[in-house]
Amino acid sequence: MISLTRLSGTTFLLNADLVERVDCTPDTVVTLVDGTKYLVSESLDEVLAAVVDYRAAIVARAALPDAAMLPPVRGGVRSPRLSAVPLPGSGGTDRPRDRHQGGQS
Repeated sequence: MISLTRLSGTTFLLNADLVERVDCTPDTVVTLVDGTKYLVSESLDEVLAAVVDYRAAIVARAALPDAAMLPPVRGGVRSPRLSAVPLPGSGGTDRPRDRHQGGQS
């Protein structure tokens, strides 16, 4: 979402993915894919910069390592996203044999 200002001075958030075009006639008109038009006080260049920054933030967030998306640390220990599930009947202590390390199947 990008923050824009109507000519009346009220601020609103607009889904940047729905913007079809932006015209400057001389007021800046943002047209959405469904035909809805908004007159905004920002210049064409400011709207463009807001959309570019919005998209860059999405790409930057997607590039974060998985560790950055883990829940906050509680009591100094970060809980893993995945954990081992014991095999039925194993009591949680037995490990399955690895065929690649000499085990038989």
